Amino acid sequence: MEKTFNRMAGAVARATGRPWAFALCLASVLVWAATGPVFHYSETWQLIINTGTTIITFLMVFLIQNTQNRDGAAIQVKLDELIRSGLGKNDFIGIEHLTEREVEEFRAICEKAKQAKEVAKPKAAKKS
Repeated sequence: MEKTFNRMAGAVARATGRPWAFALCLASVLVWAATGPVFHYSETWQLIINTGTTIITFLMVFLIQNTQNRDGAAIQVKLDELIRSGLGKNDFIGIEHLTEREVEEFRAICEKAKQAKEVAKPKAAKKS
């Protein structure tokens, strides 16, 4: 069931991101708006667009979240592999599972290392 859902979620995400999907939605809203005078802007007329957009939005949230979760996980695995196979420390592998405070500590360490490197750069340039 998971593979079927993933395939369907991916297909829907790709399809809804196309210009024709936007044009179809825009055309639907325009047709709905144009029929307002015909139906005397009744509550039923308003309910049609409200119900339709609510259902579509509700379903799209789950499909988009699924797609983003898979993409994010794939990117993390790729980054972890680059870190693991590189010459640098492997301390950063898996930091996406840390708390926000712990990640902020890593960010501060990186900022200090960057500043130290920038301070050392002009000294090295002067010696040349």
